[in-house]
Amino acid sequence: MLDKPKTGPKTKSMLDTPVAKRMPREIAPGVFWIGDCLAQRHKGKVYHGYNAAFLVAGDDASILVETGHPKDFPVIERHMNELFARGVAPLKYLFVTHQETPHCGGLGRVLKTYPDVLLCGDVSDYHLAFPQYEHRMRWMKEGDEIDLGGRSLMAVEPVIRDLRTTWWGFDTRERVLFPGDGFAYSHYHEDGHCGLVAEEATSLDLPDVSSTFADLALFWTKFADMNVYCDRLDHLIERLGVKTIAPTHGLPITNVRATVPKVQAGLKAAALMPESGTNEKVVLAE
Repeated sequence: MLDKPKTGPKTKSMLDTPVAKRMPREIAPGVFWIGDCLAQRHKGKVYHGYNAAFLVAGDDASILVETGHPKDFPVIERHMNELFARGVAPLKYLFVTHQETPHCGGLGRVLKTYPDVLLCGDVSDYHLAFPQYEHRMRWMKEGDEIDLGGRSLMAVEPVIRDLRTTWWGFDTRERVLFPGDGFAYSHYHEDGHCGLVAEEATSLDLPDVSSTFADLALFWTKFADMNVYCDRLDHLIERLGVKTIAPTHGLPITNVRATVPKVQAGLKAAALMPESGTNEKVVLAE
């Protein structure tokens, strides 16, 4: 589908590729990982959390899944333009999992920069922020599909829900799941994890970083039986035949059977942790 870029000698693997040259990255045929990291400090360490976006290219049209953090739009635009220059179908749709800054922070810029794009999903309240684009907003419910030509993007059950309005996306051709805040975890820049899929980041302790993210960002998990949610995740993955998982806040998962249980272990562990709060506590002298 794409014109092959002119490159030098092939590298043996993505691990041999400099971090700055790993993105955009094709994680499944026609599914491109784009965007940038966000550095965060926690317990004396600097974690990198992706606010990833993904471009799904059909024969006739492409859809952008998520918009990244507001700071990420120049990177996302550059990555998309690189792909369009290589023959990817034009951008016609935008799907955002929910109304939170790391997911929809670039929404206005995308709609302004690409005037033919339609925003799809649960579009609650977006018209209040962008009334000039209300006529370009399309509601979706579970099972609704957006035809891209040879493949579609379908709205599916959001098992790990951050907001009431959350929907997950699913690429029907390559069986790629876009779970928003599901499968969320950070990684380490100093270990060279940026731009790697989860299975390549061998030094990353997935249960640990998954539990840290859930502890700080998904507080509701402390009041729920996460065994039930993990069982529901397994059911969804099996029902859809998921082959690849492309989370907004984590490295893409390409070996579902081996890696998903590690993330689920983190979710279950976080549910048992006492509240730590989002700020590091300092003992005050009397």
